[in-house]
Amino acid sequence: MTVTKPPPSVFHTPYAEERADLLYNLLFCDNLAAFSADAHGRGPWAALRADSPDRDALRRIAADRGGDSRFRALAFHRLRDAGETVPARELLGVVVEVPQDHGLDVLAAFADGGVRYLNQSSKIVFFEGRGHPAEAAALDLVALAQDIVDRIGPWDQARLPPPALGHVRLSFVVSDGLYFGEAPFDAFWNDALAGPVLRKATELLRQAVDNALS
Repeated sequence: MTVTKPPPSVFHTPYAEERADLLYNLLFCDNLAAFSADAHGRGPWAALRADSPDRDALRRIAADRGGDSRFRALAFHRLRDAGETVPARELLGVVVEVPQDHGLDVLAAFADGGVRYLNQSSKIVFFEGRGHPAEAAALDLVALAQDIVDRIGPWDQARLPPPALGHVRLSFVVSDGLYFGEAPFDAFWNDALAGPVLRKATELLRQAVDNALS
């Protein structure tokens, strides 16, 4: 268990369209105000958005392994912000950022099986919940990424802007904060830990795009 105050929230704008920028920032589950633009105040949102945190309600959301991984991450974030102890190294999502010549490609997989892909032209692919065609690859990606999370620690500063062309960043949405690693693409591809994650992400991307077009 750990008590770590989250760093200040940020909102980066790597895309030409506001909607794509919003969805990009939502992937990291570290900016409740950004989520609130789409929230309706029902269900978990009532506890997540409350001015005075209901710690018991937040703990129930955070502990619900069958619930939406993004809600769980936000609940952990609010608990940490309130100075509460949270479990360490429980991985809830993986975000892979790969800059391209004309923009940023981003693929995210969550522990509940959800998948989101934003490509350099701001086009978006979503798969939600269980039973979709890319679920198995998404869950495999999260499982592989746990090996990295078990060996590194949380980033204690504000989330960085997207990586530069030629680099890839692996970010991990974790119960006790945002973890990440960044390196040139070839270095990660050949790395014993990052390589399997990148290859599984490539497989997931192919499945997500193929099924979105079918």
